[in-house]
Amino acid sequence: IPKPAFWGGYLIKPQVIEFWQGRPSRLHDRIVYKKADKTSWKIVRLAP
Repeated sequence: IPKPAFWGGYLIKPQVIEFWQGRPSRLHDRIVYKKADKTSWKIVRLAP
C-alpha cells in the first residue's frame, strides 16, 4: 500500500517482553520472553 511522502514512523524491535496474569488466589503468573537470536525467543517463568 503506497503511503504519502510526509508520513513517518518508528521501527520497534523488542528484546524483552513480560506478560503478567493476575489471579484471585494471588498466585500470579509472570512470563518473560527474551530475544535469543534473530528468529527465536527464550521463555522464562518468573512467578509463582
